[in-house]
Amino acid sequence: MVSRAELLQSLATENEKKILLLVMDGLGGLPGEEGSTELEEAVTPLMNRLAAESEMGLLSMVDVGITPGSGPGHLALFGYDPLTWSIGRGILEALGVGAHVGAGDVCARGNFCTVDHEKNIIVDRRAGRIPTEKSEEIIKKLQQAIHSIDDVKVTFYPGKEHRFVVVFSGEGLSEAVHDADPQKDGHPMRWAVAQNEEAKKTERIINGFIRRVWEVLKSETPANGCLLRGFSSAPHLPSLSELYKIKPIALATYPMYRGLARLVGMDIGEPGETMEELFHSVGRYWSEYNFFYVHVKYTDSRGEDGNFGEKVKVIEEVDRLLPKILDLKPDVLAITGDHSTPSRLAGHSWHDVPVLLWSPYARRSGALFFGERSCASGTLGRLPGEKLMGLLLAHSLKLEKYGA
Repeated sequence: MVSRAELLQSLATENEKKILLLVMDGLGGLPGEEGSTELEEAVTPLMNRLAAESEMGLLSMVDVGITPGSGPGHLALFGYDPLTWSIGRGILEALGVGAHVGAGDVCARGNFCTVDHEKNIIVDRRAGRIPTEKSEEIIKKLQQAIHSIDDVKVTFYPGKEHRFVVVFSGEGLSEAVHDADPQKDGHPMRWAVAQNEEAKKTERIINGFIRRVWEVLKSETPANGCLLRGFSSAPHLPSLSELYKIKPIALATYPMYRGLARLVGMDIGEPGETMEELFHSVGRYWSEYNFFYVHVKYTDSRGEDGNFGEKVKVIEEVDRLLPKILDLKPDVLAITGDHSTPSRLAGHSWHDVPVLLWSPYARRSGALFFGERSCASGTLGRLPGEKLMGLLLAHSLKLEKYGA
């Protein structure tokens, strides 16, 4: 049976029309005190204008009732079946920071955290979101103190704020290890557990590594420990260019999303550090590429913080910056998220994600605003997330007819 990706590949044709996919991470939400979601509460005149001229709907990123991680959510947006292509968060983060991951290596995404060492309780999983500069200092200290665990080499790479990447290099390692992270503040430490006998060595190495980090950082404040998750090795995916005959570029501030883009064969642009710089950067690459993936992180961060008002402000800031994209006159524009992060839940959720798709060939929704309720009654209906890419290609006239 031909997969959807193989079908699109057989129909894809080249042209110069430009597609822009704007991903507001964790965009979907739940109603707050006023009865509106963060997206509905936000004052977004440009998105609302686009909504009236666009097709809208809801995306199911994995399946009904399944809460997606950022990796599966993005793979779906790029047209890959997330149930077929399972990718650990560690490799995405590693590629994003430029880490070298060799054959047989296992990498992980790390969080510096605040630990109550006497009670073995994780007080703050993100160590107060320490500044990137402070994180870099801690990484230098750790790399000097920890070169290996038993016969396995350890290499550190700093990330953004409290995040870092660690790569384990040695014989007999496996990615089949459950996260060493309780996932919630105030809970006891959850240590790494092997998923099978072959991963028992990796379990021992990881837990030994974490204990060593806690020992080195015991006198630090607030980052006096670490957590690890997303254990993974480097997979191979067919590239977007190979599948869809497009020339793609990613503009993303956070390393994990650059890593994901690199994994599917995108070139990586320089997005700057602020949202203003991110949106401004698109124009610098406009003449060289015809597929643009632009990633906004802070909708997700504010949702994870449980801060409804701040998530609203991020959405409003995106709307204010939209002219920097609209003035470039993309042939196809989609605005969506990779998953929902409702402030009420302070984390990812299973709720479908709103999507807006504008092109000259859109069946206009005539909606008054861009939000979950208007998308629920939109012309696109409810779609598997992996089908969005086919629509982007179709609206840009990049797909030939199927059959006679």
